[in-house]
Amino acid sequence: MEMKRIKTPLDNKVIEELKAGEKVFLSGDIYTARDAAHKRFIDTLNEGGKLPFDIQNQVIYYCGPSPAPPGRVIGACGPTTSSRMDAYAPKLISLGLKGMIGKGKRSQAVKDAIKQFKAVYFGATGGAGALLSKSVISSEVIAYEELGPEALRRLEVRDMPLFVINDIYGSDLYEIGTAQYKK
Repeated sequence: MEMKRIKTPLDNKVIEELKAGEKVFLSGDIYTARDAAHKRFIDTLNEGGKLPFDIQNQVIYYCGPSPAPPGRVIGACGPTTSSRMDAYAPKLISLGLKGMIGKGKRSQAVKDAIKQFKAVYFGATGGAGALLSKSVISSEVIAYEELGPEALRRLEVRDMPLFVINDIYGSDLYEIGTAQYKK
């Protein structure tokens, strides 16, 4: 299967063409955020505030990168278990978040929001943080610096290798793989 090349920001046309199981190379700006940042997002919204970035058509990578070694823009940046963000993701998807990158299964509420609001969940290979960091061209903390690795960062990535896990058609690569294995 040939890999699709897609760019951020994502739009409905791109989202509609993605199917669970497809391999993609993602390029453009993405944002890193984990549990602590997601909690702050929702607390801010519940208090009537604005998010520290424009979430419309954006992609969040569930990642807390390690410090950059000399000569590099970022250290290892592997995916975090996505289910830890499941309590927050449906709200963010309803506000225009189009993509999420992580590892592991998502809740039914997240999969329903993906279908309803046309978003996508990508899987990044766990344990390959050093390899994934080679896709990162630039990294900048844009909010919550006091959270250290969990700060909100904007990354510019080029050809980040990912798999489509959940698409807008209700397909789930984990379920597809399990069914194929059972045969």
